[in-house]
Amino acid sequence: MSFDYDLFVIGGGSGGVRAARVAAAGGAKVALAEEDRYGGTCVIRGCVPKKLMVYASEYSGMIEDGRAYGWDLENKGFNWDHFKTKLKAELDRLEGIYRNLLKNSGVESFDARAKLADAHTVELSDGSKKTAKHILIATGGRPWVPEFEGAELAITSNEMFHLERLPESILIVGGGYIASEFAGIMNGLGVKTTQFYRGEQILRGFDNEARGVVAAEMIASGIDLRLGLNVEKMAKEGAQIRVTDTEGNTHLFDQVMFATGRKPNADNLGLEELGIERGKGGEIKVDQYSQTPVPSVYAIGDVTDRVNLTPVAIREGMAFVETVFNGKPTSPDHELIPTAIFTQPEMGTIGLSEEDAVKQETIEVYTTSFKPMQQSFAGRAQKVLMKLIVSQASRKVLGCHIVAPGAGEMIQLAGIAVKMGATKEDFDRTVAVHPTMSEELVTLKTPTRVV
Repeated sequence: MSFDYDLFVIGGGSGGVRAARVAAAGGAKVALAEEDRYGGTCVIRGCVPKKLMVYASEYSGMIEDGRAYGWDLENKGFNWDHFKTKLKAELDRLEGIYRNLLKNSGVESFDARAKLADAHTVELSDGSKKTAKHILIATGGRPWVPEFEGAELAITSNEMFHLERLPESILIVGGGYIASEFAGIMNGLGVKTTQFYRGEQILRGFDNEARGVVAAEMIASGIDLRLGLNVEKMAKEGAQIRVTDTEGNTHLFDQVMFATGRKPNADNLGLEELGIERGKGGEIKVDQYSQTPVPSVYAIGDVTDRVNLTPVAIREGMAFVETVFNGKPTSPDHELIPTAIFTQPEMGTIGLSEEDAVKQETIEVYTTSFKPMQQSFAGRAQKVLMKLIVSQASRKVLGCHIVAPGAGEMIQLAGIAVKMGATKEDFDRTVAVHPTMSEELVTLKTPTRVV
């Protein structure tokens, strides 16, 4: 049977675009459909604009530090209109790059919604149908707001990049990295920031000691972090929003943002009709090669809800091409993935938390906490944490956790060592680069505790 294409990709985010480009570069005839903007969550409404907002929000502290170092600097405040205009232009530029990458790779693009008509046919929103030997679903995820009275008044991370004006006060609901990052951003931009989280500590799933340091520093920076608290209901009150919390207290905010979870974009794709199973969170269930029970249909990225990170989606896309087009069955590697959380302070992590490691074996925990030289000289008291989790039996470094300015940059490099199976003695043999914060990782001589 002949098909219009060797591969049809549904979704123009990082994973789908990479798979389409690489398959086309290998000689496959490829098409891709995207109903919204090319670049997906990361480029358009996630990591890229978020990191630019983090940068913007950090300048208030830099100006204060600059004065302490002898610079005559004046802070006239933050101009949101100036920033959002530049941000929009940058996102437009990046979307153009994604479109050109596809075009230059020979991938045919359709600005349309696509769904499965059968195992080898895609139906576009204009009514046309395209056939393909293989179909790859890479439709990502979306923010989700729970149902409660007044829920429609909340915005999500999607809308945070398009605010008409900067609010004077904001409530951010949630305790994951998106909520905690935006709390730092808004606080740094001069917005009176409150964060509700129903759990006992933010950043659930990460190392307890590390997330405790992040939370304490967020509070010290002026964020009103309320743990064990959630929103009961919301109502409009003039130009503001009246929030009733789960303890019965009421608060007024200019804006309320929910970051309480994300859902896979897998609705109305024709999956159920083809017998493609979805999990309890709505994710597309796939095997170790990203294949669904329909042999011609694959899925990668956040829509599969495995490890929801952009570089992981890209790796899954590459593994898909190796498996399907290069004849080399490749399972994406989801073990020991380094991660950065761009809270303020920043956090970088790879491997096991202390809590998870101790469930497996006897471990040695090495920690140090100090004030970094740059900020200490300026009179800021922000604490840095460096932490290694070491197997007492094998001596392997099982986990590395850093809370510090530039933690994301550090964990990328420390991640190589941990991924290679470096031992504590390998770290010890490495000469320190002085004076740096990261030198502490190779000068930790005595365990803080053995558990």
